[in-house]
Amino acid sequence: MSETLTLARPYARAAFALASEASALPAWTEMLEFAAQVAGDAKAGALLGHPALSADDAVALLAPPTGTGHAGYARFIGLLAENRRLSLLPEIAQLFAQLRYEAERVVKARVTSAVPLPASELDAIEAGLRRRFGRDVVLDTAIDESLIGGALIDAGDVVIDGSLKGKLLQLQSALAG
Repeated sequence: MSETLTLARPYARAAFALASEASALPAWTEMLEFAAQVAGDAKAGALLGHPALSADDAVALLAPPTGTGHAGYARFIGLLAENRRLSLLPEIAQLFAQLRYEAERVVKARVTSAVPLPASELDAIEAGLRRRFGRDVVLDTAIDESLIGGALIDAGDVVIDGSLKGKLLQLQSALAG
């Protein structure tokens, strides 16, 4: 995985530079997410890795259906195809999103809970994170019934474990130690 990220990083930086120059970060984010979805599909991934696939065909396959026609994007996908790096698209999209969030001073956080949280609780979590980081926050939610109750908040380098499972593990560790 780390080798894949190492290979994807220069491409993500190049894509970010192209998108920034064109003032098209949202459009590039959407296009790269689409391409990453296609490349992440097992059948499509096999097709994209086929040696007979031309760069033009790759561009046609990886242009979103509602494509905005960014010439830089088509050249970028063509370059990936020529260098046989289309399989890196999921990692490139992920790294591109991180670069965009950093540039826009946004923190992306994942809130994992045992049950779906009401909007009011999510708003309170978002407001708390916004105060803590001094940045805008984008929340992503997930459900993990093994947490039993509470929530686990992962905001990059900061992880806040307020889950019942986490508290039980802490108690178990304290009793054992």
